[in-house]
Amino acid sequence: MKRQKSFQNEICSLYLVATPIGNLDEMTPRAIEVLKDVNVIAAEDTRNTVRLLQHFDIKTKLIAHHSHNEQDSATGIIKLLQSGQDVALVSDAGYPLISDPGSYLVQSVIDAGFNVIPISGSSAVLNALVASGLSPQPFLFYGFLPLQDKECNQELNQLKAYPYTLVFYEAPHRIQKTIQKMIPVMGDRKACLAREITKMYEEFMRGTLSEILENSEDLKGELVLIVEGNISDREKVIDLTEIHQRIQVYIEGGISASQAIKQVAKDTGINKNEIYSFYHSKDIKSEHS
Repeated sequence: MKRQKSFQNEICSLYLVATPIGNLDEMTPRAIEVLKDVNVIAAEDTRNTVRLLQHFDIKTKLIAHHSHNEQDSATGIIKLLQSGQDVALVSDAGYPLISDPGSYLVQSVIDAGFNVIPISGSSAVLNALVASGLSPQPFLFYGFLPLQDKECNQELNQLKAYPYTLVFYEAPHRIQKTIQKMIPVMGDRKACLAREITKMYEEFMRGTLSEILENSEDLKGELVLIVEGNISDREKVIDLTEIHQRIQVYIEGGISASQAIKQVAKDTGINKNEIYSFYHSKDIKSEHS
């Protein structure tokens, strides 16, 4: 076990700094401060990051850390940490590691005994999810589906049974083909396509997959596709006796009936209102009177 107390040691740190996904005003004061204070910034694409640094008058040394040099770069960053230098990792937009390089680096830094500290900020995944109109939890973030048809279909066939809301990244030129693959496998589910989040042309398309497909020609910008989970797997056969017994156990433990109902709903995944109706129905009361 490795226990990290981030701000109660003198160990050098790798900071994972989230950067704006569009609107530069969403860069946090803490993120700016960290990028100014560290000795080195490791960037997915130094050309993009230079513009960000110039905007906020950040003059910290910049190095490249991308998928093509990740292992060599990780070795170099660990040497920087060993020499007493703090390092910040940034991607082109949003959080590092989320469909971006950095996972190998983080594990290497942890193994080497240094701190890994996240700096909060913009996240296309969460922004799209909370505004989608679909259930925000539980959710499963997948990222980009495989490009090849066979591999993509294999992944979709595995994902179709999940009752969780599914979150995907996709490129504008592939979005129609991706949705066309989804519908035969997963059905025409409710979905939301978000694009250009936080930017001037931010847009949310909410409807079924087929409705979004009909209106997804010539889209531009970064896309996040939110797809409803498998509802049929959420529909459980409700044993009224068991539900009543669970509620009674919680009530006997000293909480109110309404609190007990909420807890049983959480335990079983059954809708709270359904349990409330069952519990207060004449059938259940007469059965246990």
